[in-house]
Amino acid sequence: MDFNSTVKGSLLEGFYPVGWDMKKIDACCEKGVKREDFWHKKFSVKACENVAEFDVLMGHEIAMQVKETRDAGRKLIMILPVGPMGMYRWAVYFLREWKVSCDHVYTFNMDEWSDKDGNTLPNTEPASFEYSMKEAFFNKLGKYTVPESQRNFATKKNLPTYPEKIAALKAEGAKLVLVYGIGRMCHIAFWEPHFAAEFKSVDEWKKQNYRLGAKLHPLTIEQNAITSFKSRTTLVPCRANTIGPGLFLQADYAIGGADGALSRGMGWQGMSFLTTLHYGPDMHITSTFIPTLPGRLFYLKELAGPLTAECN
Repeated sequence: MDFNSTVKGSLLEGFYPVGWDMKKIDACCEKGVKREDFWHKKFSVKACENVAEFDVLMGHEIAMQVKETRDAGRKLIMILPVGPMGMYRWAVYFLREWKVSCDHVYTFNMDEWSDKDGNTLPNTEPASFEYSMKEAFFNKLGKYTVPESQRNFATKKNLPTYPEKIAALKAEGAKLVLVYGIGRMCHIAFWEPHFAAEFKSVDEWKKQNYRLGAKLHPLTIEQNAITSFKSRTTLVPCRANTIGPGLFLQADYAIGGADGALSRGMGWQGMSFLTTLHYGPDMHITSTFIPTLPGRLFYLKELAGPLTAECN
């Protein structure tokens, strides 16, 4: 049965972003992880058997970027997500074992929950991304941590300063590393695909550095209800402050993670992961630009498919 024919006249009509080719997305789901011609020559994917392996490998990749730039006497800019999270435990482990200080690192958290005006949760609130980052990463690094003055969070006041700060650091020769996850709606940070309808061209879209109080897609809200709020949709904010493609597409290297598998064979990220790999760069599907960047995308093996019907 053709999906497009069933959408017409249903509650899903108009639900997916303008510009989504559902037949093309469906075809992506059949392709596994074979390489595409549009991938950057230094972009690769790495399969993980389970979440434990995934966390270690991602944490090691982050720690290696910190170590290599320190050894080279170079500053490091890191755009960081709150999710995946298990990687931070291992990044901390390796950096402390290697006795590598992060005093050359400048971090920029990519997003934060907000209201429509861009006001964010207090940083003492456990649901805030700033609180989560301190608990999972900065505080656990101890004496090796990133100096507080070099940590940036996506608040209403600070997010607009990101472009200037990052440009100044890059002018000094700093390396920019993007760490990311892929959303159910194929967002990077909270830069949602439906934003693309506001722009006349890809070039205009690519110039967008950030957005305050961004409207989140309903599936993004439900994804976070499942992954972060134990299914309680009523606790999930409907808006967020977020960086845009004007910043994350500047990355010199990108470390990605797709771990969206659930128990008993269920999962939420398979289609998003495979669409990212195979659709081809399109501003209506944000994550499709990821394979055009140098870097490595770690994924749980089961997300590569086959993505077929199964009763669980």
